[in-house]
Amino acid sequence: MRPAPTILHLDMDAFYASAEQAAKPSLRGKAVVVGGLGPRGVVATASYEARRLGVHSAMPTAQARRLAPNAAYLVPRFSLYRTVSDQVMELLGRLSPLVEPLSLDEAFVDLEAGGTADDSASARATGEGLRTAIHAVTGLSGSVGLAGSKMLAKIASEEAKPDGLLLIEPGTERELLAPMSVRILPGVGPATGDHLRRAGMTTVHDLAEAGEAELVRLVGKAHGHGLYRMALGLDDRPVVAERDAKSVSVEDTFDVDLHDRVRVRAEVERLAVRCVERLRAADRSGRTVVLKVRRYDFSTLTRSETLRGPTDDPTVVREAAGRLLESVDTTGGVRLLGVGVTGLADYTQEDLFAQAADARELAQRAQEHSSPPVEGGEESAPEPEPDSAELLAARRWPAGHDVHHEEHGHGWVQGSGVGRVTVRFEEPWSAPGRVLTFRVDDPLLRPADPLPLVRDAADYSSWPASLPKSRSGADSSGGGESSP
Repeated sequence: MRPAPTILHLDMDAFYASAEQAAKPSLRGKAVVVGGLGPRGVVATASYEARRLGVHSAMPTAQARRLAPNAAYLVPRFSLYRTVSDQVMELLGRLSPLVEPLSLDEAFVDLEAGGTADDSASARATGEGLRTAIHAVTGLSGSVGLAGSKMLAKIASEEAKPDGLLLIEPGTERELLAPMSVRILPGVGPATGDHLRRAGMTTVHDLAEAGEAELVRLVGKAHGHGLYRMALGLDDRPVVAERDAKSVSVEDTFDVDLHDRVRVRAEVERLAVRCVERLRAADRSGRTVVLKVRRYDFSTLTRSETLRGPTDDPTVVREAAGRLLESVDTTGGVRLLGVGVTGLADYTQEDLFAQAADARELAQRAQEHSSPPVEGGEESAPEPEPDSAELLAARRWPAGHDVHHEEHGHGWVQGSGVGRVTVRFEEPWSAPGRVLTFRVDDPLLRPADPLPLVRDAADYSSWPASLPKSRSGADSSGGGESSP
């Protein structure tokens, strides 16, 4: 524990949904749900307007539609979210060399290591300045927690939501934590929470009063020891600048079970290429290819193959994933497929091109020796299951994604169906725009890249030295902006 609240935790507010509202003037102040839109889709995030209706992340989209039938349901635009995340992380990097990203919208910052704070006053000024900068550069809001430890800084930012700042003065940790639910502590999920509740412990105060020995008896030595320290507000974990990913993976859940083996193989190859794209974007390579298959009955199978050395070659990964698929029984249907690469490295094994050729040759030899002759010379592959026009339209024109029309300019897809696509033409800095409908094959309509959320962003090139210490127009005594 530090004697000053110089660990900062930033959590962007309803990040995906807020970015969509900032990009789409007609959705501001309205319920917005971002996630998978098919029958098996899951909510990635919901705006605060949707949350008030009971919608939350990880909820099935079908359930969200019942709770909020009039909300806007959008397919995620990760290219936009990554761009905004890069802007936010660049601002954090100016505060300290020790920035620990947890996700696109969340990070810890060691202000002491950057020399930007050494006491409560300077920490608060830096946190307020950060919120000002984020709002000016991205148009979005973020909540900030400041404390002497990572655990408390994260709890503080959660308590400050939305769009607030909470500073926990060292020495007040136990007083703040005491009345809070045990679920506020890291590692206490629903199962552990129920177990503690049955033992009569529902608040952090109850855990501290129970003592370490009793917690060890209830949840085991390692967990019990850590739980007791957290109940006392103790956490010595440092902010770590580099958090090496252990794997890179992509997966898709299908609206309808896939039965055709050729279609399944095509989807696996497509996922393998997407996985390599992510791998290359991170400037990494990997040695072990992993295939994940969830079947019609929810049973999940994983298969892996370790290569001679690390690779970022799409042919190698695609063919390895294809070989792994051959060992999986997909009879009955497949509802989810995933391809991943583990054993990450920052270099590529040069002879893997030869390895790919070797694998092809071995597979060909095996087929020649094991496949029975087919009348007519060549065995014809079964036709893949045809996609409906509705599905093809949804894939080309996902709800919420950007489009450009030669006559009407920039807009976004409100929906598609029956051979039509409906577009609202507006930009992040415009008034709510008009809605027009086109044929899905209209030659004047094409997909487009997202526009910046802020057209004339303030100049923060000299930040943080020149940063104002309070947000213009903000009430510094408002929601969550107080110290306990």
